[in-house]
Amino acid sequence: MGKSDRGNFGTKIGVILATAGSAVGLGNIWRFPYMTGQDGGAAFILIYFVCVLLLGIPGMVSEFIVGRHGASNAATAYRKLSGRGPWGIIGYMGVFTSMIILGFYAVVAGWCLQYLYAAIVGEISGNADYVAEYFRTFSSNPVKPTLWTVGFILITHWVVVHGIRNGIERASNLLMPTLFVLLVVIVIASCSLPGATKGIDFLFKPDFSKVDHNVMLDALGQAFFSLSLGTACLCTYASYFSRQTNLARSATQIALIDSLIAILAGLMIFPAAFSVGVKPDSGPSLIFITLPNVFQQAFGMVPAVGYVIGILFYALLALAALTSTISMHEIGTAFFFEELKITRRRGAWIETLVCCTIGVVCSLSCGAVEGLTLFGKSVLDCCDYLTAQILLPLGAFLTCLFIGWFAPRNIVKDEFTNWGTLRGTFFRVYLFAVRFICPIAILAIFLHQFGMI
Repeated sequence: MGKSDRGNFGTKIGVILATAGSAVGLGNIWRFPYMTGQDGGAAFILIYFVCVLLLGIPGMVSEFIVGRHGASNAATAYRKLSGRGPWGIIGYMGVFTSMIILGFYAVVAGWCLQYLYAAIVGEISGNADYVAEYFRTFSSNPVKPTLWTVGFILITHWVVVHGIRNGIERASNLLMPTLFVLLVVIVIASCSLPGATKGIDFLFKPDFSKVDHNVMLDALGQAFFSLSLGTACLCTYASYFSRQTNLARSATQIALIDSLIAILAGLMIFPAAFSVGVKPDSGPSLIFITLPNVFQQAFGMVPAVGYVIGILFYALLALAALTSTISMHEIGTAFFFEELKITRRRGAWIETLVCCTIGVVCSLSCGAVEGLTLFGKSVLDCCDYLTAQILLPLGAFLTCLFIGWFAPRNIVKDEFTNWGTLRGTFFRVYLFAVRFICPIAILAIFLHQFGMI
């Protein structure tokens, strides 16, 4: 199957917005703020930016090289570049990982839809104990979360089945600017609150006395998580890039957009949290338990404003989740329809059915069905642990080793320089990063996850 038969992105802005959308998601809006809160604020952010530069951009370029050279799904792309070598397994692992991620990610995305509905009808207005109980009751319900999960995957399916230009690119061109506008509106409202300057200072005035090796490794892990390294997502999207796409520049632009969204998410949350005296280290419960009460208190003087901000916030979360689930779905869709030589629509349905099955089991494991656990964790938590702490670091680590040491250097250089039409000034720097800096950094994350360093 030639590249012309698969379709590709139609515009440069489409490439940037679609690929940035694959990176921008709940990792930016949810995980980045609570990690920043737990790890001391501005100092963590500075280390995070360094990690994006040293680890994120070279890692993204590596996956772009594999994807564009292969002009096919991730499994085939790695096979093409590795010849008869064993490195093709990285692509299969990426496809497998993405299906698990989409399954459990859709559960959390479904929660966002429920909270959007609840914000509209006023169901989550009340004290902190009420909000906490609301989340526990809803998440352990056997029906509602499951329906939201399946519904979110079907929305994702509808976008992906329309193809690259008419589906993914068109949706990204709409969703990403909308997401940005919503973020800016909430940031302005949050930063205008009394006492908001404390939250702004927390984000931008570093206190390096709080920095230890755990903070540094957490920042490294967040950069890795936020940019979707190791999922085969970037590889799959790059297979639709044109030969004129500047891979290094695109990776830099995407990293900048991703980091900007993360900073705006911090400006959205921390000024409001400090304004009402909520500690910035609320952890993973920040979105569904802490923030509903924060917005209610912060804008209590003008309830209508608090009502609107709450709706906009959960609409923002749903959009951010959708930009990520679209990219996760496309990985499996491309794999099935190309490997099985079936239509794109049938490939998309196989991906949807597999991910719906995973999502339903993950949703039911959150309290609706007792004993639905793996290794002492709920199935959702187990899937999260397996992907974020094992499969993603392993996939990115193997990709760096493959590109840095085993892939034909002339092909890597040709892709990096667009076959000599671009100056290869930074090629040696890039090659050094993927040979040494990236593998060592990713190995450090991996060992940190298991408490070995």
